[in-house]
Amino acid sequence: MTELLDRLRPVEARVRAAVAERRRTDSNPDDPFRGLYLSTEAIEALLVAPRRPVDAGPSEVDLDGRLARLADAARLVPLDVRLLLVALAPDVDSRFEQFYGYLNDDVSRRRATVSLALRLCGLSESAMTGRARLAYGRPLVDLGLITVDEGDRPFLGRSLRVPDRVVAHLLGDDTMDPALIGLVSMPAATAGVPGAGPLAAALSATRLAYLTERPGASGEALGVAAVAAAGRPVLAVDGARLASGGHSTGPSGGQPTGPSGHSTGSGHLSGSGHFSGSGHSIGLEVAREAVLRGAGVVLGPLSGDWPEPVLSALAVAGLPVLAYGTEQWNPQWSAEVPLPWEARPLPVPVRAALWRESLTAPMNGTDPLAATAHFILGPTAIARAARAANLLAAADGGPVRAEHLRAGARTQNAAGLQRLARRIEPGVGWPDLVLPPAVLASLRELTARARHRERVLDEWRMRPGGGRGRGVTALFAGDSGTGKTMSAEVIAAELGMDLYAVNLATVVDKYVGETEKNLERIFTEAAGVNGVLLFDEADAIFGKRSEVRDAHDRYANIESAYLLQRMETFDGLAVLATNLRANLDDAFSRRLDMVVDFPVPDEPARRALWDTCLGRRLPRHSDVDIDFLARSFELAGGHIRSAAVTAAYLAAASGAPVTMADLVGAVGREYRKLGRLCLEREFGPYLELVLGEG
Repeated sequence: MTELLDRLRPVEARVRAAVAERRRTDSNPDDPFRGLYLSTEAIEALLVAPRRPVDAGPSEVDLDGRLARLADAARLVPLDVRLLLVALAPDVDSRFEQFYGYLNDDVSRRRATVSLALRLCGLSESAMTGRARLAYGRPLVDLGLITVDEGDRPFLGRSLRVPDRVVAHLLGDDTMDPALIGLVSMPAATAGVPGAGPLAAALSATRLAYLTERPGASGEALGVAAVAAAGRPVLAVDGARLASGGHSTGPSGGQPTGPSGHSTGSGHLSGSGHFSGSGHSIGLEVAREAVLRGAGVVLGPLSGDWPEPVLSALAVAGLPVLAYGTEQWNPQWSAEVPLPWEARPLPVPVRAALWRESLTAPMNGTDPLAATAHFILGPTAIARAARAANLLAAADGGPVRAEHLRAGARTQNAAGLQRLARRIEPGVGWPDLVLPPAVLASLRELTARARHRERVLDEWRMRPGGGRGRGVTALFAGDSGTGKTMSAEVIAAELGMDLYAVNLATVVDKYVGETEKNLERIFTEAAGVNGVLLFDEADAIFGKRSEVRDAHDRYANIESAYLLQRMETFDGLAVLATNLRANLDDAFSRRLDMVVDFPVPDEPARRALWDTCLGRRLPRHSDVDIDFLARSFELAGGHIRSAAVTAAYLAAASGAPVTMADLVGAVGREYRKLGRLCLEREFGPYLELVLGEG
């Protein structure tokens, strides 16, 4: 306690000095009604005694530089600046609280009223030149630089207040408005973004641009680079979070007024850039922050039912606003017509530089671009993926490897697709496939298409016009169990991607039009995911169009026609797997990049499959005859794997190595599942064993 009192002694000394100073300048220090009224003598004393730090020399706040920049950015006229200074005075010099209380003839009203502000600016109370500057449609109120409080009072009696954020800025504080934290950021510009220079030049002729994102492009990166190239700071606004209402807003700062002096009521911005219903005050906060900093605003992504008043509020500031999104511009988003612009993918050298700048762990010769060339990533996603790769490498205690880079890239996948499809982390590779050489060659070609499509389609322009997407689509056709799904998993593993198997239960709907909507959701979500999309049993939804005999045929044909169009514009990697290729519409063939036929395995292939499925860890009895199994039982790979697993369970239950009896018994169970008869010519000496189990 003694130590605390010792620390307070300097404060006590300053208090004593302040009391002495007050008594020297106070005309009546012993007045028992002090604080309940303001005398003329007290005001005169304050006029000659400015408030200064105790025991310190004079201290002046220089507002000239920031005030001049604010006036230029907000397009304030000289009268606006005078009104702003009148309203600002109590926030920078506490004497003005008493001055204004005295002039208002009300000691409790310590801010300038509209009447007092007009008179202090040399205007009469009825002069519309002054009153209009404090109404909506003028920058002081539209940008929230001044708020007109106490809307229930007559216009001249309402108080003027400068929001705390504006005061702090003019006094040299550039801390972000608390209402914008988590919603607005100030990212650094990425060097080498294509189109940034021309877009920056175009901003001199327009204040609103809309950047349409192509796959692999970043509208935000282009907007940030263009604003920076125009010589302005950047405010990047998370449009998705703003549209969903996932932000907190601070107080709007009171009630604005109309030109006739009537309050508009709520203190929020309306569709014309003025105040109206609740929910859009964040537009005011962003616009004001941009004006204070002289910044350009990069906003997005825009989609669907975007809150139009937000863009209108930003347009009031007169500063560059660059919105972006994957959809085409919707005129309902803003009454102002934007400059249309296309955001293109980052060039290869720029992506390579971003990877190398973001990777802090040693690479030991690993080429990050070669490992992730087939991933569609923008600048922000690359930076985050690199941080994830750094963490994975640190956890492994070694340098960054290709698998770390690809795992980091997968962390940037949107989670929405997992609600519509089953996510499979690939656990198999090329050695696990037992297929004819021609089929393996086709699968490797499909992998090469996915890996090099950027060079072929973008650099070499091998698919110009027609509105076709940049996707790669393949059909895997063959009987059940011939390796179609496993092959898709191997391709995903080779590319370092996840496999997403579409669940038909979430797609097919008995109501007309709902199946198409479900498929559109899947394709839309898949566009933001670096993965392989697998439509198993594809003939269920990609069936043939037929002659229209009734309404059912007509709607079924509409569904197929929609799929034909949507597959052509898909930008991802999709695999259609079917057991009934003949049931697929012929029009799909032209839109498919590859068709891979999976044959039923012959005897050498079955021998390899039995050996692969039994593996090296499962103990085998000496009587196991793989040649007999391959020669006698014409089974596809999926059925062989199922029989091997069944035999392994039998061996585990007996506590002994797997025997030929276990394997033949498992084959018998597989035959019963398939509805096939167990014949002596196939089972030979093991037939009695199988029949006995039956």
